[in-house]
Amino acid sequence: MAGQSTPYYTPTTKPNATSTSAHLLRKNNVLLACLVFFLCSFFYLFGSWQPRVATTSTVTSLHTSTVNSASTQSTSFNSTIDDTYKDLDFSAHHSAAADDSFTVKTYPPCSVKYSEYTPCTDQKRSLKFPRDRLIYRERHCPEKNELLKCRIPAPFGYKNPFKWPTSRDLAWYANVPHKDLTVEKAVQNWIRFEGDRFRFPGGGTMFPNGADAYIDDIGKLINLNDGSIRTAIDTGCGVASWGAYLLSRNIIAMSFAPRDTHEAQVQFALERGVPALIGVIASKRLPYPSRAFDMAHCSRCLIPWGQYDGVYLIEVDRVLRPGGYWILSGPPINWENHWKGWERTKDDLNEEQTQIERVAKSLCWKKVVQKGDLSIWQKPINHLNCKSNRKISQNTPLCPIQNPDSAWYRDIETCLTRLPEVSSSDEVAGGAIAKWPERLHMVPPRVSSGSIEGVSPDIFQEDVLLWKKRIAYYKTVNNQLGQPGRYRNLLDMNAFLGGFAASLVDNPLWVMNIVPVEAKSDTLGAIYERGLIGTYQSWCEAMSTYPRTYDLIHADSIFTLYKDRCEMEDIMLEMDRILRPEGSVIIRDDVDLLVKVKRIADGLNWESQIVDHEDGPLEREKLLFAVKLYWTAPADSDQPT
Repeated sequence: MAGQSTPYYTPTTKPNATSTSAHLLRKNNVLLACLVFFLCSFFYLFGSWQPRVATTSTVTSLHTSTVNSASTQSTSFNSTIDDTYKDLDFSAHHSAAADDSFTVKTYPPCSVKYSEYTPCTDQKRSLKFPRDRLIYRERHCPEKNELLKCRIPAPFGYKNPFKWPTSRDLAWYANVPHKDLTVEKAVQNWIRFEGDRFRFPGGGTMFPNGADAYIDDIGKLINLNDGSIRTAIDTGCGVASWGAYLLSRNIIAMSFAPRDTHEAQVQFALERGVPALIGVIASKRLPYPSRAFDMAHCSRCLIPWGQYDGVYLIEVDRVLRPGGYWILSGPPINWENHWKGWERTKDDLNEEQTQIERVAKSLCWKKVVQKGDLSIWQKPINHLNCKSNRKISQNTPLCPIQNPDSAWYRDIETCLTRLPEVSSSDEVAGGAIAKWPERLHMVPPRVSSGSIEGVSPDIFQEDVLLWKKRIAYYKTVNNQLGQPGRYRNLLDMNAFLGGFAASLVDNPLWVMNIVPVEAKSDTLGAIYERGLIGTYQSWCEAMSTYPRTYDLIHADSIFTLYKDRCEMEDIMLEMDRILRPEGSVIIRDDVDLLVKVKRIADGLNWESQIVDHEDGPLEREKLLFAVKLYWTAPADSDQPT
């Protein structure tokens, strides 16, 4: 396997024989064997006692009754047997296996021109939409009859990425064969091309001394080291060097940028092992809940913050936690010293900064400091004083009472998102959050306040214990999950409270926690309160990311959730698109659905196996472990340049 020095995980690996689960399984098997022996002996003796001249109908009736009784007790794979006579065998009889309407088919490779296909941010489709306010760069997904039914190829020569932290600085050229940024951003030290790889020096437009030194400068103005800042958002992230270097400070950033003329910037970020999504602030809300991020950042991101009634800054306010910081560097900050290099007039830049200051003040933000090329504002911890001053100032009007977390295809509004009510001016709206890492294990304020339907503090604590148990079991089946560095970019397709991610937090990896918009409870805000990151997503559509983003995908009850909403094969094809060659999949679901899932997995050329639930074979829920086999476009195919 090209570029793979470590043997990839095989789903046929059995659980460790010394594990507790295996011990219980052996114990159950011994008891079952004894029961079967007793029944066989009993019916043999009973049959010997019966008159030898028994009718055929009596024997058939006895045989059918016995088989049906045994099948009722054996629920390892929910076997079913028809009323008509069948020969006994030892193969599993799934009820789903008898579904003749579900046909098995294979999925051919797509053309190499789709090797970087992003269905909902396709550049050709985007040209159909207005360019005003960058609406054409928002999500615009294909119609059902436009969906591809083929497997997206990796470029020829694709290699597994470098392991973290080496990957922060290096990526294989064959994986992202684009040199445009090495020319366009050469003087800004974003990226360099060196033989068969790219190097990321950590530079940026506004941090010529590197992202590390730039972050140190921020750290001199606000405290980045005491755990009070854990989650951050980087708008217009470039190749996400700011987010990459924050990770060493235990701060995790959600970096995003549009798919635009800066070819593959988000793809480079993901190759580096840094959290990132394709996205843009335009006419729709960002796909995150309110009060999610402790810090927001823009370094020459070229967003017109003061225009359109300050709507973009209003959206930053919505996703920023009470007391959170907004950091701006680049135009117009320090324009007095940079206006000639920016090729703009003094009046123009002064007016832009005046607009930003006016909008920030209308949001009741406090300007903490402006020093050199950095300017930092702070959101208030509540709106008590903001409301009392509203009568005598021209502040942004408060939004009507609504769900501030609703963000999937929801229009941005030019009103101030209300913070939860408080009783005193020193109370943090929505509840104070502990510092990292304590906040990971504490009951999130959204849960303790009862604001999430069906989720109580007791349920949260049960979920913590549940995921410790599940992760331990996963590691007995896929031992590479316990090997630090084997996986870097992980996706949890139905994260609930983030238990999967929280149980892996000590490993050198990150998890994109997805709360489906169709889920019964919106728990994404609680996930952020734990110090984890994620986004909203409907799995009836493609994700805003590049092919080959994730090393491991976890899907808990996804196919039950979408059973009557969209096609199973389309979800599986999307999983295949965003999974790396030799990447792993763990799917939990009802056994009948998993049988169908396995058929599609076989058609996708995944190596897969269904195994028992961690609580044993009597549970209807089973697990499918799979590996996407290594394959690429052929050597003679035309490659992107």
